[in-house]
Amino acid sequence: MKKIKSAMLLLSVVFVSASVKAQTIDQGKTFLYYEKYKSAKGVFEKLVAANPHDLDAVYWLGQTLIIPDDRTAKDIADAKALYQKALMDNSSSALLMAGIGHVELLEDKPQDARNHFETALSLSLMKLPYVLNAVGFANVNAKNGDAAYAVDKLKVAPAFKKMADPDIYVNLGDAYKKLGDGGKAQLAYEQAIALNPKYARAYYRIGKIYQTQGVAQEEIYMKYYNQAITADPAYAPVYENLYNLYYTTDVKKSAEYLDKYLANTDDNPKNCYLRASILYAQALYPDAIKKADECIGAGGTAPYPKLYGIKAYAYNKSGDSVNAKASFEKYFQAADPTIIGTGDYTTYASVLLKFPGNDSLAGTYIDKAVALDTLEVNKVNDLKTMAASYEAQKKYKAAADWYNKVLSVKTNPGKIDFYNAGYNYFRTGNYETAIPVFNAYSQKYPDDAFGYYMSAKSKWGIDTLMVQGLANADFEKTISVGVVDSVKYKPQLTGSYKYFVAYYANIKKDIPTAVTYCDKILFLDPTDADALNNKQALTIPAKPAKSASPAKKG
Repeated sequence: MKKIKSAMLLLSVVFVSASVKAQTIDQGKTFLYYEKYKSAKGVFEKLVAANPHDLDAVYWLGQTLIIPDDRTAKDIADAKALYQKALMDNSSSALLMAGIGHVELLEDKPQDARNHFETALSLSLMKLPYVLNAVGFANVNAKNGDAAYAVDKLKVAPAFKKMADPDIYVNLGDAYKKLGDGGKAQLAYEQAIALNPKYARAYYRIGKIYQTQGVAQEEIYMKYYNQAITADPAYAPVYENLYNLYYTTDVKKSAEYLDKYLANTDDNPKNCYLRASILYAQALYPDAIKKADECIGAGGTAPYPKLYGIKAYAYNKSGDSVNAKASFEKYFQAADPTIIGTGDYTTYASVLLKFPGNDSLAGTYIDKAVALDTLEVNKVNDLKTMAASYEAQKKYKAAADWYNKVLSVKTNPGKIDFYNAGYNYFRTGNYETAIPVFNAYSQKYPDDAFGYYMSAKSKWGIDTLMVQGLANADFEKTISVGVVDSVKYKPQLTGSYKYFVAYYANIKKDIPTAVTYCDKILFLDPTDADALNNKQALTIPAKPAKSASPAKKG
């Protein structure tokens, strides 16, 4: 489930003396505050249609496209076209400059965005709070926005006389939160509440600070969520957040909050998906599939894409891999990549692995999940899933490649991580690739003989006749480290000694030294058959060949 991001909203009191235009703009902003994007868009579309030069309406119409969490690439492109068209005739509009900068942040063009933000601030002479707010919010809303820059600009706005917009303080709090400063964030939210005690969004945002700290803070964050509901029972975002919060832990609660959310939000195709989703959470998989099909049928030519996803999950849980695979394929075809989550990729990959010959395709989706995920533990688990699949098929080289990826994403890989990658390379004869892995093992664990030993064996695999002596140094290091605990490292010591028996006997022709290594082996294990036989062969002189008997006379 996607987390709900707060929109940059202005919940202004509509005065009786205000103009009709102001009332309509405020109406649209109020819909945005409640995250009723469909209703807000309808208001601003009518305004723009009536007067294409109404720059405030143009700006806010663009915001209805790019504020929502489930915005698509098309939404961003449409907002950009809208702003660019308006700027052609209104190049001095500070608000539109801020809007186009917002779009450019979403397009991952931070320098272009910064240029437009600076232009907007210059045009407004840094004296218009709503322009400062637009610039600050854009940097909070966009993933790659500069939160420090947002703080710098938003802090200026409250200095102006009669500044009574709580939204600026909330956006300032969001900027501090993005910087990881929860204390300053809460202070900013509390300033918003001081301006307007009914401003539910501020209570909600304080609750989110404590929710990120885990279930141990449940009493605190629920206090603020309940305060948000008390301040404004129609504020839908808090209900959606609670629906998501309890989705996997308390389905009954989740369903109750979903009902409240649906009662206070716009009617749209996503709502039908949420109804199917809660049936899935209740493990009513056939019902979830049936509901999703109903929603798809009602969606016409472009049903809500996640409906195919919920069908795929439900079929997968029901053990129907064929339909799960087909539903995932439809989901990925219909959905904008921005709404596909890591769990979608990994679950689809697990389904693909049930069908022979799909390993490579499954791997591409695991790679996508790893690239998208922000949690190391999830990345590692996904990579190990692929590695284990190949290992079970005895495709050890492919398994090694996936285990090696674990080493690249894990901050603190352990011995077993190095072993999994290195040994699977070793067992397939990929000695050149195994050696760096075992060297990394030894660098991290210099007092462990195993890394040196496996590096030595890998080099022996390359220099099988020992003529280059490639493995000598690593076997010697194995011995010097291993003798500290000859019980623990008995296998590595024995293997190293046997290498030197062969090396000194066959390459150096140094029989006495070879015999000393036989003795070292026998000291560890007096019954070692190889050492006993080798020592006997090396120390007992060969019997001279018998001369031929003279031929008997006839």
